[in-house]
Amino acid sequence: MALNNPAFDNPAFKQQRPGLTPPAAPGSQGGAAAATAQHASVNAAQQAHLEGLYAAPSAGAVETDRMTVEDTVVKTVGLFAILVATAVVGWFWTLGGTINPLEAESMSLMPVIIGGLAGFVLAMVVIFTSRKKIRPALIFGYAAAEGLFIGGISAVFEFQWPGIVLQATLATLAVVGVTLALFASGKIRASKRATKIFLVAMVGYLVFSLVNVGMMLFGATDSAFGLRTDITIAGIPLGVIVGVFVVIMAAYSLVLDFDQIQQGVRNGAPRKFGWMGAFGIMVTVVWLYVEILRLIAILRGNN
Repeated sequence: MALNNPAFDNPAFKQQRPGLTPPAAPGSQGGAAAATAQHASVNAAQQAHLEGLYAAPSAGAVETDRMTVEDTVVKTVGLFAILVATAVVGWFWTLGGTINPLEAESMSLMPVIIGGLAGFVLAMVVIFTSRKKIRPALIFGYAAAEGLFIGGISAVFEFQWPGIVLQATLATLAVVGVTLALFASGKIRASKRATKIFLVAMVGYLVFSLVNVGMMLFGATDSAFGLRTDITIAGIPLGVIVGVFVVIMAAYSLVLDFDQIQQGVRNGAPRKFGWMGAFGIMVTVVWLYVEILRLIAILRGNN
């Protein structure tokens, strides 16, 4: 019966290996002896092959052209290196060429605007074209654009609340580190129920953000953070409650990213999909950093 699985259409599953001859026909003289000898020869060849595999150096992503965790980590580090480099450019550009926000004579929001818009457009292009072809150049462009945005917005926040960038950076690294440690230890995993709750919560947060931005644009609120600071619950600004909630959402999004990478490795996905894993982690970490930056700003502004 023919195999329907297309994975077995490879000639390696159909062609006879050289050196292996079919057994002698039953009933012919010496057929049993020939079959026994051939069986022993096959076993010896298989044993030698296994010993060779164990003795050979382990093959990496380059040799196998398959996605690995290690290769994805290298790609992720590379993308963050690009982000940090352009973040420095965004920082100096925003502050007019000085490193100290308190010494800046004027500030430019162009890095925030250009980086934010370019990053959003490139992210959408990467997401919607990745099913046909993965283009690392677009992902590099996204990392560079997000670097401009992060550098610019960090400089603006640092000007208003000195020391906030270091606080937000350390908090982001702590959340990422703890989430990764819990995932690696198996104490936290993605589940269908949790993912459904996450998706519903994400839609609710997006609606809230759009309403908040709309009210700020149309002058319904003159607060720097809109409804996040205009509304308080038991004396706590709404932005603090929402911020903590969103940080938890971003942490679970990281769990989903790690789980998808692990799944891709198990499925033997092509090596190029490591770029998508690195891209997904960067999107989540940037989101996490911005939310923590805003959360700390609201907390410090409320004191």
